[in-house]
Amino acid sequence: MMERNQMKDQPLDMSQPMAFKAETKQLLNILVHSLYTEREIFLRELISNASDALMRVDFEMLTNRDVYEADSPLEIRITPNKDDGTLTISDTGIGMTGTELVENLGTIAHSGARAFVEAVKENNENLSDVIGQFGVGFYSAFMVADWIKVVSKSYQPESEVASWYSDGSDTFTVSEDSKEQRGTSVIIKLNNESTEFLEEYRLKSIIAKHSNFIAYPIYIGDDNEQINRQTALWRQQPQQVKIDEYEEFYKQITLDFEKPLTHAHMVVDAPVQMYALLFIPGNPEKHIFSARRDDGLQLYSRKVLIQDYCKDLLPEYFRFVEGVVDSEDIPLNVSRESVQATRVMVNLKKLVTSKVIDILKRLDKKDSEQYAKFWEAYARYIKQGVAIEQSEPESLYPLLRFHTTSQSEKWVSLEDYVQAMKPDQKDIYYILGDDEKSVLYSPHLDVVKHYDYEVLLLTDPLDAFMLPHLNKFGDYNLINVATAELEFPEEEEKKAEDEVSTSVDELLGLIDRFKSTLGDRISDVRLSDRLSNSPARLVDAEGAPKQEMQRVYRYLDKEFTVPKMVLEINPSHPIITRLNELDNEGELVDAVIEQIYEDTLLIEGLHPDPASMIPRIQKLIEVAIQN
Repeated sequence: MMERNQMKDQPLDMSQPMAFKAETKQLLNILVHSLYTEREIFLRELISNASDALMRVDFEMLTNRDVYEADSPLEIRITPNKDDGTLTISDTGIGMTGTELVENLGTIAHSGARAFVEAVKENNENLSDVIGQFGVGFYSAFMVADWIKVVSKSYQPESEVASWYSDGSDTFTVSEDSKEQRGTSVIIKLNNESTEFLEEYRLKSIIAKHSNFIAYPIYIGDDNEQINRQTALWRQQPQQVKIDEYEEFYKQITLDFEKPLTHAHMVVDAPVQMYALLFIPGNPEKHIFSARRDDGLQLYSRKVLIQDYCKDLLPEYFRFVEGVVDSEDIPLNVSRESVQATRVMVNLKKLVTSKVIDILKRLDKKDSEQYAKFWEAYARYIKQGVAIEQSEPESLYPLLRFHTTSQSEKWVSLEDYVQAMKPDQKDIYYILGDDEKSVLYSPHLDVVKHYDYEVLLLTDPLDAFMLPHLNKFGDYNLINVATAELEFPEEEEKKAEDEVSTSVDELLGLIDRFKSTLGDRISDVRLSDRLSNSPARLVDAEGAPKQEMQRVYRYLDKEFTVPKMVLEINPSHPIITRLNELDNEGELVDAVIEQIYEDTLLIEGLHPDPASMIPRIQKLIEVAIQN
């Protein structure tokens, strides 16, 4: 921003043009020859300067009544003149003397031009990102100007009116001038490529986008209709804002016809000063008329919009959140790189992220049906968060919802699951699959059904990506029921082991038959004490990648061969006991073994060609009918 020193005016030699400092010349050369497309940024910078001047005189009058035109209204006027092609931005602020014009607009010490030039050269930065960062926002007007004249009357009653003039070349002039009203007028002779800024509709759209919430009224020309909204809803105290005002504001910034699911209003003093309004849309998909073309929050600095789509205030998985964040601690127009590096932004991101989690928890407590709608619309975002969050994925665990074996139609939280656990249950159980209805028939559920344990149904492809981080909730481990080793009450464990041991000798021949029939398609065949209603199941061999990682590879289309698995058979199942009796039915035994194996492939989602089973199934039906 343009600086205005409150120093006494010093005599100036106004007879000769004054030379810009070397770095300022470089700066002007960059801007005059800039091909920057969003040239509208100059108006935002000049309005911000005007607002700063008004704020300073407002502060001055708190302790000093000896101010020129102390009763003059504090305002900003923008006057387009199509006859002479000029655009004037005037304020009734602190004003500048001739000496201050030289210091603020002509010298390196106050403009920050050297740092600006270095940033542009070294980093090839976007001009809109850095133009205000180094206090050179005033000079952005040279992108649209043939020449610029600044006429200013200081608040000091005895000071003389002075003007500053430059056409963007190597020199500028400062001279005496005439101006009745206190403050500063920046007169821009627009170049031929910038006449669009003489149109009132264009000026209004720029003000609405960048300067709508400037604290002082903005007028265009002699019209006394205020252009800017002025009152920033997020800067009001939450208890003073009505719910319909929040909803109306949400509609204004998004053009969304639906009401948001919920919102949060933040006013924070430490560790940074910030104000924020955050909204959770009813639908993550942007409609055709949406005013928001991209993800990200609107970032303001002292009610001046500096980034329309700031992606650095929330983690990627919360990109669906709409709203604004405003902080006194952010310099105007920090670059994207500077935003990411500054400690202020780190603190802002922590505060805003924590608040989003809090409002979603609050939504669940207040209205579980509304939260269910949220989950059905946004589950993939929360699961992505658990999968990619490196520092605190557990902060997202309370937001997760699941269907379970006993509640396949209702969404259950991990906390709900823990509350409903059996007294002897030590772990949280889950099962992976491709479809909720089919996974309910999985043989892996036999053993947990026996103990009446509830199991989470994980059938979304994102579940496999989430599980490496979701391995514990509170004091409970999350265990896949498909794993070969599951811990259950000791008495039941011993009883099951005894039953299996008495069957081993009787079934040794059948086990060998399974092995010879299936050959190298499996790594082993063994009896299991984990099955009751199912004849067999497939489990991973020792040392094989976990089931969730195997699914991740499959979903990513990585070159991955499913490891050979162990076929566990149920010694008590009627199919197995009857099969053991068919010693003289060679072809039939082989067909049944093949079908048992392929049934287990099918239920695991691993069968390469399910239709190929049809001839065998028909043959087995024929045999069954004949008998």
